[in-house]
Amino acid sequence: MLRVRDLSVTFHAEEGEVHAVDRIGFDVESGEVLAVVGESGCGKSVASLAVMGLLPGTARVSGSVLLRGRELAGAEEKSLRRVRGSELSMIFQEPMTSLNPVLSVGRQIGEVLRRHQGLDRREAKERAVELLDSVGIPAPRRRIHEYPHQLSGGMRQRVMIAIAVACDPAVLIADEPTTALDVTVQAGILDLLTSLRERLGTAIVLITHDLGVVAHTADRVLVMYAGRAVEHARADELFARPRHPYTRGLLDAVPRPGTRAAAPAGERARLREIPGIVPGLSRQPDECTFAPRCSRADEECTAERPALTRSAGTDGDDADPGHTVACFHPLGATAAPGEEAAP
Repeated sequence: MLRVRDLSVTFHAEEGEVHAVDRIGFDVESGEVLAVVGESGCGKSVASLAVMGLLPGTARVSGSVLLRGRELAGAEEKSLRRVRGSELSMIFQEPMTSLNPVLSVGRQIGEVLRRHQGLDRREAKERAVELLDSVGIPAPRRRIHEYPHQLSGGMRQRVMIAIAVACDPAVLIADEPTTALDVTVQAGILDLLTSLRERLGTAIVLITHDLGVVAHTADRVLVMYAGRAVEHARADELFARPRHPYTRGLLDAVPRPGTRAAAPAGERARLREIPGIVPGLSRQPDECTFAPRCSRADEECTAERPALTRSAGTDGDDADPGHTVACFHPLGATAAPGEEAAP
C-alpha cells in the first residue's frame, strides 16, 4: 500500500546541515498498523511530513515514497493535493493548532468532502454529521456548528480523525494522536483507530513515543534514533526479544508496577535510564550514532555505519524472520534488562 525507501530530510541551519531523517524505509499494508517510535527529536514527525509532502521549501527531501505504486516524492503540488485527504491522510499532533479557530468544525469537515468528493453544501453537512457520529461525538448535529475552542481536547482530536477519514483514505498517518490526553480519552482514541482499521481496511502509520500505545495498537514497529532506523520487527517480537541496545533501553525505561516495592529497604526506587545524551543532528558521522551511549560498542561501531539487516540474535533464535536491526553486536533473544547500559 505505502512503500518508503531511503527517505532523507536535510535542513540548512547556521551550524550547518541538519540531517533530520537519514535513509529510512518501511512498508505498510492494508489493514495494518506500523508504529514508528523513538525519543522526541528523533525524526518521526519530520518523516511523516515528508511522506505527506508538507515540509517547507527549506527542507531537502530525497528517496522514494510509493503509494499504490505511484511515486509521490518530487511530485507537483497539484498532484499531491489530489492525493492528500483522499488517498493519503494525516492526523496532526496538536488539534488545537491544526484546526482553524474561526471556522466551525462542520465547515472544516465539509471542505474536505466538497473538494475531494464533489458534494454540495447540504450533502457535505449531512456527511459531516455522520462522520462526527462515527467517531463518537455526541449530539453531532449540534456539534457541527461549534468551534474548536468550544470542544474538549478529546473532542478536538476526534474531529481531526473525522476530517482525516472523511474520504476513506487508503493510508492514515497518525502523529502522536493521544498526546496531552488523559488515559481514558487515550483509550477511546486508540479504540477508534482500531475500529477504523477493521471497518475500512485502512493502513495506519502511528507516530508515537509511548510504548504503551504501541503495545495496545501496533502490528509492527520501526524504532528510530537520531534520524535513523535502528530496529524493525513485529510488535510482539520487539517487546519479547529486542535486538538493538537502544530498543532494550527504551523498554527498560518504562515504569512498571512494583518498582518501588522491589527497592531495598531504606532506598529509593530508581527507574532505569539510558546513559548519555542524544547526539546533535548537524553532524551525522558514518558510524553508529548510538555508540557513545552503548556498553557493547567497540572500534567497529565507531568506524562504520551498521546497516539494517536481518538478525537471528546471539542464541540462534529467529522467531520473526523479518526482524531487522542496525547493530554490529545485537542483543540475544534472552538479553537481560539493563544489558545495554554503561557501567
